[in-house]
Amino acid sequence: MDDKEKIKEEERKIRQLRVAVDLTKNIISQGEITYGEALKLVEALKSFAMNLFPEKEETFELIYRPRFKRVLEERYRL
Repeated sequence: MDDKEKIKEEERKIRQLRVAVDLTKNIISQGEITYGEALKLVEALKSFAMNLFPEKEETFELIYRPRFKRVLEERYRL
């Protein structure tokens, strides 16, 4: 795989993750799901992100975990 293909693949993965993050956020914010179900969605999102970017768990924890913590706090008034 040449550099252009690697860049395109990386961009594709980033788009996939962005869509998954937005979808998860919207489901939690607008859906009628329990707190436990919302936590499972966040963990499923993390699993999806780790499949796309296996060595970026720390990045997920630094960027997305706090974002979803805020979403959960707002939605469930924690």
